[in-house]
Amino acid sequence: MPQKINIIGSGFSSLAASCYLAKAGYEVEVFEKNASIGGRARQLKKDGFTFDIGPTWYWMPDVFERFFSDFNKSASEYYKLNKLDPAYQVYFGENDSVIIPGSLEEIYQNFENVEKGSSDKLKKFIKKAKDNYDIAIKDLVYRPGITPVELVTPATATRMSRFFTNISSEVRKEFSNEKLRKILEFPVLFLGAKPSDTPAFYSFMNYADFGLGTWHPEGGMYKVIEGIQKLAESLGVKFQVNSPVDTIITENGTAKGITVNGIDHLSNIVLSGADYHHSESLLSKKERQYSEKYWKKKTFAPSSLLFYIGFDKKIKNVSHHTLFFDSSFEDHAKDIYDDPKWPENPLFYASFPSITDGSCAPEGKEAGIFLIPLAPDLEDTEDLREHYFNLIIDRFEKITDQKLKSNIIFKESFCVKDFKEDYNSYKGNAYGMANTLFQTAFLRPKLKSKKVDQLYFTGQLTVPGPGVPPSLISGKLAAGLIEKYKKN
Repeated sequence: MPQKINIIGSGFSSLAASCYLAKAGYEVEVFEKNASIGGRARQLKKDGFTFDIGPTWYWMPDVFERFFSDFNKSASEYYKLNKLDPAYQVYFGENDSVIIPGSLEEIYQNFENVEKGSSDKLKKFIKKAKDNYDIAIKDLVYRPGITPVELVTPATATRMSRFFTNISSEVRKEFSNEKLRKILEFPVLFLGAKPSDTPAFYSFMNYADFGLGTWHPEGGMYKVIEGIQKLAESLGVKFQVNSPVDTIITENGTAKGITVNGIDHLSNIVLSGADYHHSESLLSKKERQYSEKYWKKKTFAPSSLLFYIGFDKKIKNVSHHTLFFDSSFEDHAKDIYDDPKWPENPLFYASFPSITDGSCAPEGKEAGIFLIPLAPDLEDTEDLREHYFNLIIDRFEKITDQKLKSNIIFKESFCVKDFKEDYNSYKGNAYGMANTLFQTAFLRPKLKSKKVDQLYFTGQLTVPGPGVPPSLISGKLAAGLIEKYKKN
């Protein structure tokens, strides 16, 4: 009989791992606490509108293709991708925005229009970013983070300085225009840390942005979840929803299964794609690898205040993805990382998927997603949510020159309390643990438990780190370790 593996959670990393493990011949069952699969990448449907609750950006299409090709499939067999042009728009004030086109040559020209001579600098910057991308995404991130030696390759040996300088200093050394600086610093926010705390090596995110472009799966990011679930089920994976895990069953230092809704489900191996801190809370204290002191010392990626809004008309002067950098980036970053508190004048992001995807809203209407990055573990009340909604919608109306409040059909919100309740997220973080220098690769929580045999972890708190493509990779890495250490 094949060995049985129980997987906790059904986010991108768990789904990816389930596919690899089923392909390897294991009997795989996935247990999801919520009513639908997808983890943080769930979907909200209301009154004919469709919203991605979690991730809305589709970057690094090559990572998705590499995943599907491992099963002799392609992404196009599961969902349709459209490249966005413009990729996104960045507002710096009223009638003051920079559009990032879908083509690299046009991006060079747009930079030149803002700052004379910047296109040549950008070409050199992107060439170095592509070099980092080829090293990182095609090689390093597919290593399981067991030892420091994994980072030492002929390619990295000559580029070590890029780990000890930061993105912010690299950008500011080359570009003097503050708008262009902010645009180039923006992509590393997906890694969950300030640009000044993110190694310059992570400029590969700029190549992912400008070089590979921004894409949109028709129907939203949840179509990717559904596609991977379909692949998993074709390989024999079983899914159980409304199945919160009470405990991880252990015996003599070995994982033996999980207890779900009071019922024991025995297995040979347990893999958790749920929040790492929460996963270890399902064990006795002596079986946990990391103490509360350990977690408190770590730099976590932000939480978020999100709004999902149905508008009764089309919205003008915005792109599918629109960033609002009309307030101080530095002040907002301090309120997230240095002195955690609700920001006085936050930056925010808005997504209008119905601009390019008619399936996301009824005809003539618009689906809007608004996001404010926040420090984790802040007080979260309905009054605070409403205050910040009014703050950003007022700015939005002024900056984009339109009135919208009276055109709101409905508004749903999601914040720190919801991240904790729905995902058991440590401190209500939205993106996991930040990829700072001392939280990279082998310095992140391990994929394989050091204290409990046959217990493994995957997801954005372990390697490679935050984001959807890294989560897919994390699932592959965890499955690979399980295969490597499997017992007869």
